[in-house]
Amino acid sequence: MSRRVLQALTGDRTPGTATAVHELALGPEPMLADADAQLALWTLYELHYRGFDGVQDDLEWDPTVLRLRRTLERRFERELRAVASARLTGPGTESWSEAGTDVGTQLLALSQTGRGPSPAAHLHRHAGREDVVDFLRERSVQQLKESDPQSFVLPRLHGPAKVALAELLYDEFGGGRPERLHQRLYAEAMAGVGLDPTYGAYVDQVSATSLAMANAVSFFGLHRRLAGAAMGHLAVFEATSSVPSRKVAAGMERLGLPDAVAAYFHEHVEADAVHEHLAAHDICGAMVAEDPDQRASVLLGAAVCLHLDEVSAAELMSRWTPTEVAS
Repeated sequence: MSRRVLQALTGDRTPGTATAVHELALGPEPMLADADAQLALWTLYELHYRGFDGVQDDLEWDPTVLRLRRTLERRFERELRAVASARLTGPGTESWSEAGTDVGTQLLALSQTGRGPSPAAHLHRHAGREDVVDFLRERSVQQLKESDPQSFVLPRLHGPAKVALAELLYDEFGGGRPERLHQRLYAEAMAGVGLDPTYGAYVDQVSATSLAMANAVSFFGLHRRLAGAAMGHLAVFEATSSVPSRKVAAGMERLGLPDAVAAYFHEHVEADAVHEHLAAHDICGAMVAEDPDQRASVLLGAAVCLHLDEVSAAELMSRWTPTEVAS
């Protein structure tokens, strides 16, 4: 599928190629575990970011290309909604749908329901250099464009929610200092362990889940109807970042890695402790206060963030400590 998408982007947009992609994209297997489908979708989303050498810029809005993307997105959305529903419904989950409860409080409580192994704890105490390299490589497809997907949401908000998101993004984009841009800090961390910090360098090596994590935020951010999901995802991402970042930074220092490797994570210890309240209360809270129907969308994004993070954690730990995970 990804090969056919590349063919479509580099000149072969014949009906046969488009039909082949559509047929492949409608396959019955779960897309969340399909690296080829996730790579195809990532490639189509990148037309809205930095694009590709040798690919015409105007293909960003080409009807045939958008139709290919939409076919994949429908399958992707069905699965995202299914995993979110499984997390938000059932015995003991009634509080997630209580309309009278402050959504910011709900989001912060939901962020504490994570299950499964902790890569951060492993990196803190036990990991070797190879595990750190693997971790940074897997997260690169998401963190090298950190906060870019959320910036698509800014013009879709107004009032207090817009102001709060602008404040958060200002920090993420370096607070006016290019050298503090979080994307740049992550690239420097990668270079510090010998990885190629070029944007997208490892897109064909990372797991389907890592691609899905990046694709989910692009999907939410690029659709106005899913602005609430984009902000719910952001709130949980920020709320589950500060403590793990402290552990990861300590683990990198334990290994004696260059200061630049831990610097990205040190930056997120304090920043995300503030950002979680900005995102949960000042952004999501303001959105739901203005439009109560946004609650379901906000919780969708939050649940998707938790689910994908847990799947990714299990995958990483199965590689790093296979015997431990199996037991």
